[in-house]
Amino acid sequence: MPPKKNKVVKKKALKRKVVKKKAAPKKAAKRKPAAKKAVAGKPREKGKVIGLITHYFPKVNAGVLKLKAPLAVGATIRIKGHTTDFTQNITSMELDHVVISSAKKGQEIGLLVDSRVRQHDVVYKV
Repeated sequence: MPPKKNKVVKKKALKRKVVKKKAAPKKAAKRKPAAKKAVAGKPREKGKVIGLITHYFPKVNAGVLKLKAPLAVGATIRIKGHTTDFTQNITSMELDHVVISSAKKGQEIGLLVDSRVRQHDVVYKV
């Protein structure tokens, strides 16, 4: 007698509908206002920003300063940049090769500096 073959019965899989429960909306946590922090990479400096260095002439030790605030001869300034950080008194300023004693906001002036300065150095009034 030959061996009996088992019949494989295929049953249809019952499809079940999965019902997902809707999650309750999350309540927003109350946060305290954060204290103002310095901008990343730019710590706050003492003094008021009065301008930026736009050019430097090494042979005559002069820098071109784009003013954001008025400035006069005799004022004390601090020039700060990536490799620059010094304080000096203003002894000489020029506008279009003419010596001046004070300058207004928006002007680009020539300024004698004690040390090397670079483009984008920030100038503060101390």
